[in-house]
Amino acid sequence: MITFIIGLVILFVGAAIYGSICERVMKPSASFQTPAIKLSDGVDYVPMNKWKNCLIELLNIAGTGPVLGPIQGILFGPIAFITIPIGCVLGGAVHDYMSGMISIRNNGEQMPALVRRFLGGGVYKIYNVFVCFLMLLVGVVFIYTPGDLFVAQILSGDVSTLSAEVITVYGVILLYYLAATLLPIDKIIGRIYPIFGAILLLSAVGIFFGLFIREYPLLEIWDTGLFDVHPFGEHFIPIFFITVACGITSGFHSTQATLIARSVTNEQYGRLIYYNTMIAEGFIAMSWAGAAMGALDLAMVVNSDLVKIPAVVVGVISKNMLGDIGGMVAVLGVIVLAVTSGDTALRSLRLMVGDALNIDAKKKTNTFVLALVIFTIVAGVLYFAKTDASGFAILWRYFSWANETIAVFAFAMISVYMMKNNMPYIMALAPGTFYMYIVSTYILHAPIGFGLSYTLSYILAAVCAAGYAVAIVRYGKNLSSSRNLS
Repeated sequence: MITFIIGLVILFVGAAIYGSICERVMKPSASFQTPAIKLSDGVDYVPMNKWKNCLIELLNIAGTGPVLGPIQGILFGPIAFITIPIGCVLGGAVHDYMSGMISIRNNGEQMPALVRRFLGGGVYKIYNVFVCFLMLLVGVVFIYTPGDLFVAQILSGDVSTLSAEVITVYGVILLYYLAATLLPIDKIIGRIYPIFGAILLLSAVGIFFGLFIREYPLLEIWDTGLFDVHPFGEHFIPIFFITVACGITSGFHSTQATLIARSVTNEQYGRLIYYNTMIAEGFIAMSWAGAAMGALDLAMVVNSDLVKIPAVVVGVISKNMLGDIGGMVAVLGVIVLAVTSGDTALRSLRLMVGDALNIDAKKKTNTFVLALVIFTIVAGVLYFAKTDASGFAILWRYFSWANETIAVFAFAMISVYMMKNNMPYIMALAPGTFYMYIVSTYILHAPIGFGLSYTLSYILAAVCAAGYAVAIVRYGKNLSSSRNLS
């Protein structure tokens, strides 16, 4: 368990040091009038308490990713206990903090608007389609996975077909999402999230302490190979970073940070709401990674193909560590994680499409019609994912890759902002370039992409990553000398 503890030290000590550096770079001011105060409209721009914002941000960003991802990622071995915290501190937390703070300083603009402002209209058009596609997939995935978890683990039902039980649970989640999408943010999300948060914290803390109470023997990094230990022969780069996204770096988070930017009342709360909240998600990912390694016999997992259906593994781990009642609470915590990401994903999608089409959100008819169109599409994709034999597998692959690709856009936007404001832009450019390499390698090699060999994919991805870094630096410097950005 030494490697696991070292990882936790990296996570929390690293966060204390690097979070402070990020804060000093951004120089938040208590006198700055945030959009929640300046543009308050009672719907999307709603001043809320910093702790409520912090809780909402955590529940928004922590879908099933920091649970299901680490369960699959731990098959790469204990190297996961080191890469998760390093990536979270230097990548994911920076990504979330900077995205949120830049939005606060630009009237709560959502990510597409920020991309247009800092990367130009051409990139904006590509990004806007891309991010809306991702939000749609997030909405579907976070109906499918919590719905199946609830039916399988709580109702002990069959989730292999679109049964009446499954349809009913999906329908309830859809109706909740619709309400959360249409009503003022403080009426549904702001009131129900404290309850969800209590369930989440109980489950996360229970899993963490269960590791020590049960005295599970976790593997050490010096007892295994560094990168070539995956039982199915998957390559650590890029598969690990595509699989374990939400516990390290997730592009989806930038869309949620900008959503919360419309409720923050003081810039100085940014580090707590954004940076520290991402560290909390890293802790959740570490806990579930440890639980997956300690509670399951890997040989059994591999031989039974159990790891290929990680939603079932959640139930096995939870009940093994916490018993029937505690295990049920843990499963409910995972369900909560997914539901509280899906609702705000679709709310963000409504805002993004509305902004792009210049739809007046103050007119209730407009928002209802737009939401109805979005939810009709969601229902159609959900039906395909559930009824087609390979539907969900296809959906998940595109979702995972699109998620990290969105992070590449976000890091580019942050880099340009930092260059314009004479900040050390390498803080954003370095992780952005790394993830450009990851997403390029994946799409060049994967069957859903170009199907090239790994050797060729690595070479071409290196060229793409280098081109990404050079293009951002040149564009940012030219823009800084010719335009005045916020």
